[in-house]
Amino acid sequence: MTETPQPSRPLRVLAAMSGGVDSAVAAARAAEAGHDVTGVHLALSANPQSFRTGARGCCTVEDSRDARRAADVIGIPFYVWDLADRFREDVVENFVAEYEAGRTPNPCLRCNEKIKFAALLDKALALGFDAVATGHYARVVTLSDGTRELHRASDMAKDQSYVLGVLDDRQLAHAMFPLGDTVTTKDEIRAEAGRRGLAVARKPDSHDICFIADGDTQGFLANRLGRAEGDIVDESGTKVGTHEGAHGFTIGQRKGLRIGTPAPDGKPRYVLDISPVTNTVTVGPADSLDVGALTAVEPRWCGTAPAGPGTYTAQLRAHGDETEVTAELTDDGILEVSFREPVRGVAPGQAVVLYAGTRVVGSATIATTSRTTRTPTAV
Repeated sequence: MTETPQPSRPLRVLAAMSGGVDSAVAAARAAEAGHDVTGVHLALSANPQSFRTGARGCCTVEDSRDARRAADVIGIPFYVWDLADRFREDVVENFVAEYEAGRTPNPCLRCNEKIKFAALLDKALALGFDAVATGHYARVVTLSDGTRELHRASDMAKDQSYVLGVLDDRQLAHAMFPLGDTVTTKDEIRAEAGRRGLAVARKPDSHDICFIADGDTQGFLANRLGRAEGDIVDESGTKVGTHEGAHGFTIGQRKGLRIGTPAPDGKPRYVLDISPVTNTVTVGPADSLDVGALTAVEPRWCGTAPAGPGTYTAQLRAHGDETEVTAELTDDGILEVSFREPVRGVAPGQAVVLYAGTRVVGSATIATTSRTTRTPTAV
């Protein structure tokens, strides 16, 4: 892989500043590199007081003020842009609809695809900016022919390329990730923020789903979709418990099943299937979660779509391990993926992201899975 130096001319950069330490340091580094940087905080909640509980969530008035203070210290202009309606429609409502359909979405991918590198980027380009910078840990590599590729961060422990696998050529052409080449611990990033005089240096990281501040996904969905009692059944169809709504479960879930009847072998049971039509949740042993293949829809390529079958590694969760696969895009746009070794707990609605080495090839939304056939245990 041949790389060319990054453009030496200063760029007009719009730095998305969440109010956290990573985005503040990213904005500071972009400004220090000589770019003409403007900070922007995205107001994503119609009721911003409700989107943080301790270290959970984001998008509060407090976060906006933290971002503004960081911009003042860096010495860059700062604005707040209201994208709450777009966020609600493209991220929150999509999240609810996917769970209602029995799928498990990843709202961070949707936010990157629809908000940060679509709504925000479109507005930035219309205002004459060259790039949008964020605090994600990933790298954009410019090749000798001018094309750009998305790669994993230099520090695999902090790599966030999985949630950026939805970015296409146009979006990559205007993306900047100043933290991507950093091989440091989070403590060192915080120390850098402290040296720069940024008050967010000690601010706790937000985690979980930003619009579910208390971390109670089942409660959030129950408030939106209601409660409807249904059956929990085993693989033979025998009822083993009840629930208050199939939308509150995800494939591979173990905790919160509240099954009164123990499994015959005494081992834990996991969610194997969710049927929103019958409001039924099927549970079974861990090895029934093993998947050998899947199909995925709505592929998005970080470059040219691959032609013919190929061998890649795949990542199925934001913090999951890589696994070797063969993948092929069919004539009707379906991505067919086969695993060299079975993987466990793959849920429709999740994203499968393909890699060639450290390069992100693209991503697609899992539609169906094929479980491996279990060999009966000898008695």
